[in-house]
Amino acid sequence: MAYIVTARKWRPSKFSEIVGQEHITNTLINAIKSERIAHAYLFTGPRGVGKTTTARILAKRLNCLNPNGAEPCDECELCKTVKENQLLDIIEIDGASNRGIDEIRSLRDSVKYAPTKGKYKVYIIDEVHMLTRESFNAFLKTLEEPPEHTVFIFATTDVHKVPLTIISRCQRYDFKRIQLHTIKEQLHKIAVNEKYEIDDETLTIIAKKADGALRDAESYFDQVITYCGDNITKEAVSEMLNLISDDIYFDVSDAVINKDYKSIFNITETIYQNGWNFIDFFTGLIEHFRNILTVTLTDKSDLIETSEANKKRYLQYKNIFSEGDLLRLLNYLNKSFQELRFTQNQKLKIEVSLTHLVGLEKSSTISEIISKVNNINIEQAGNSEDYQQSKKKSIKIEEPKTEIRKEIPIFKEPPPPQRIKEESKPEEEPQKSLPLNYELILSKWDGFVDIVSNEKPLILGPVIQNAEVQNFEGNKLNLTGIDKDGKFLLKSHKDYIEKKALDYFGKKIYFDFIETEAKKHDFKREETKNIPETKTTVENSPIINKIISELGGQEIK
Repeated sequence: MAYIVTARKWRPSKFSEIVGQEHITNTLINAIKSERIAHAYLFTGPRGVGKTTTARILAKRLNCLNPNGAEPCDECELCKTVKENQLLDIIEIDGASNRGIDEIRSLRDSVKYAPTKGKYKVYIIDEVHMLTRESFNAFLKTLEEPPEHTVFIFATTDVHKVPLTIISRCQRYDFKRIQLHTIKEQLHKIAVNEKYEIDDETLTIIAKKADGALRDAESYFDQVITYCGDNITKEAVSEMLNLISDDIYFDVSDAVINKDYKSIFNITETIYQNGWNFIDFFTGLIEHFRNILTVTLTDKSDLIETSEANKKRYLQYKNIFSEGDLLRLLNYLNKSFQELRFTQNQKLKIEVSLTHLVGLEKSSTISEIISKVNNINIEQAGNSEDYQQSKKKSIKIEEPKTEIRKEIPIFKEPPPPQRIKEESKPEEEPQKSLPLNYELILSKWDGFVDIVSNEKPLILGPVIQNAEVQNFEGNKLNLTGIDKDGKFLLKSHKDYIEKKALDYFGKKIYFDFIETEAKKHDFKREETKNIPETKTTVENSPIINKIISELGGQEIK
């Protein structure tokens, strides 16, 4: 028996053998079971997905003498005749070579004749979009009201070229691109029956090359068997089909991670020496980083069309790249791809683009930057608290003496034993030795202001320096000398101020901010100190005295 190519040898003969088009086969099976046979069908979809095969199976089932439910029996006389392409009731026409109006007129004249042996006279017109406009117009009336025994089945890859008047008179079925794993399963089934050993990675290479067309995949399978013989390897298949190895793409991503500029030139030289197309390489590289982005976002590799071994390699990248970095890489690759198409020296462009790709630094989102800044502030706050604690210990020896001197004019002097007892207390408790009152707060207020100003010099420093202590009642401290903006800032940081007051004064203090005219700066105070001198000068001025004596002026104090 003569050699038959795999695509013809393994062509399906029943609806159940068609793979990847279950949505169409189930519909046709239900239509046959319920005897709802339309007079015209339009099968559309990409190449090699089963349009013509489905049309032949449907035509065979409509004329089968002993059907097995919705499937043809493949054993009766008519089924065998159809298999040998000898049944006159099934007419298959190539639309590309019979596209003229004369051929359509002869077809229209033959429609009125009844079938010779079968129940239906079926016309299968492949590549129907190749018919001329006049041919379509001549076909309209026959297609709209054909004889009861006639069924038309049209197949096309470019349905947009078919007039809408034709489409509206047919039942349209859209065949979809066959998925990668479905093609791999079918090829594996063929290899097992043909007694060939082939691994998963090699099947993946063939299936990806076919790009969703099972017929193309079976043709590539024949080429691989012819080239490799019994020893089928992925390296040999890649060489035969002139495909770029997936290892090249992983080498590029590893170079980006490790900032390895040297390997970029080695990768480019490998592509050049193997004669691989630079456009195909860039297309595959974009898909490679898209796969990494998919793994990073979903933590799974289910959405990647590749071998199981490569899926495991992709999963290793999920915690290395961030989403923002991958989007920047893909954006840069897309721009470089557009430039690559119009450059003359593609090798040089690839080297420069990949070098820039390696040089891209990692980016951080705004939320990440804010989180880092907050962590730094917390660390600085902890360090400043330690500093203030040490500062307290260094000044605690003098503070009790100063406070006692200030309290002498107002309060009765404590008995000498009590004062000796207070002075003999350890340095760690000078703040707890005296009750917290207005005078004590007033005496230590400047030190508290210095602490706040040192830690937050830009936000709270100017405001807290101009604030004045009005009174202290219970544990509530009233501050004045604050304008509207200053009051807003202090209220926004009230928790921080009260925490610092607890650390400094040793007691919980609640602050109340009273909005008044803001306190002037230090240089203004110095001017007010000189007012008495200015006043003296004014009283001795002859001009002022003249105004008062002759014009009746008065001095405003």
